[in-house]
Amino acid sequence: MNISFTSRHFDASENLKEFSKGSVEKLEHFYDRIVSCDIVLEPTSDPKYPQKAELIIKVPRKVIAVNEKAESYEKAVAVAVDVATRQLKRYKQKLQEVH
Repeated sequence: MNISFTSRHFDASENLKEFSKGSVEKLEHFYDRIVSCDIVLEPTSDPKYPQKAELIIKVPRKVIAVNEKAESYEKAVAVAVDVATRQLKRYKQKLQEVH
C-alpha cells in the first residue's frame, strides 16, 4: 500500500507523521488489497474541534473517503481509522456476498 501524507497550513512533526502512517497501516489487517491511502491533516475554524483528518483510501473499483474532526490530530486520525475500518469490512463483506 502506498501512503502519502499531507499537512495543510502547518508543519507536522515527525511523531505525528509516524503515528498517522502507523495507524493507517493497520487497515491492511482488515482488507489486504488496498492500493493507496492519502492522509490529509489540516486545521479548521471550529473552536470545539480545531483539527481535521481526512483519509482517502483507494481499493479496486472504489474510493473510500473519511473526514473526522477532533481536539487533536491524533484523535482525529484514530477516529478516521475506526470509521475506515468499518467501511472496509462492509466493502469486503459485499464482495464476498457477490462471489
